[in-house]
Amino acid sequence: MIINPYIFGGFDPDAQAFITAANITNNTQRTAINQLVLDLKAYNIWSKMKAIYPFVGGTASTHKFNLKDPRDLDVAFRLVFNGGWTHSSTGALPNGTNGYADTKLNASSNLGQFSTSMSYYSRTINDGPYTDAGAQQASNLSQRIVLNFKYSGVGYYDQNDTGTGRLSVNMSSINSNGLFLMSRTANNIQKAFRNGSQIGSTNNNTISTLLPTSFIWLGAYNGSIPTYTNRECAFATIGDGFTDTDATNLYNTVQTFQTSLSRQV
Repeated sequence: MIINPYIFGGFDPDAQAFITAANITNNTQRTAINQLVLDLKAYNIWSKMKAIYPFVGGTASTHKFNLKDPRDLDVAFRLVFNGGWTHSSTGALPNGTNGYADTKLNASSNLGQFSTSMSYYSRTINDGPYTDAGAQQASNLSQRIVLNFKYSGVGYYDQNDTGTGRLSVNMSSINSNGLFLMSRTANNIQKAFRNGSQIGSTNNNTISTLLPTSFIWLGAYNGSIPTYTNRECAFATIGDGFTDTDATNLYNTVQTFQTSLSRQV
């Protein structure tokens, strides 16, 4: 954990902007948010993020805000919750049948062809046909970004790849709780991580020249046939590609954040 340089002079300005927008009054939550921002910046991860959803405050009106840009606007990528959700101090739980959160983030306009990442902190252990986040352009399988764990012992991760370029991970001995991160850093480098440790990779360069133009959803897959998840989310991000060191630092930062809120897994 990085020492807080603002301890005698108020919170980090970005942390304070989020706290004000989301009307976070609980001191434990306020301090946790501030430390989260400080750690992400110290590890040089902050600048790689387009959207960070910390899910603090326990309500839809607090969970919707993007830590990177806490304006209540579509262009700020704040979440729009749809369908069935349960909001609490431990995170946001979709019902698995029609619940999803629209990030309003268009992958084609905001992410790089060879530099993408997406993470999801799951507090639920289960195995089923659940898609935790993603988007696909109509029925074009070459234009998709999908984080999908864990179904029949296999985790599926798509980042602008064709069907033959998909990263599949044997998860028969890996639980579906914790921080899952997928990252592409080159046309032929795609990796998946759980709790900062690599669980799979591929060097297959069957990659599309286009990213999906549909908005990325959390709690579901925004595709021609949407699929949903019932895994509680306590943190999520969308951004540029992460190195192995970034993945470790992100996990350490997020786990410190979750522990300070007493909801770590």
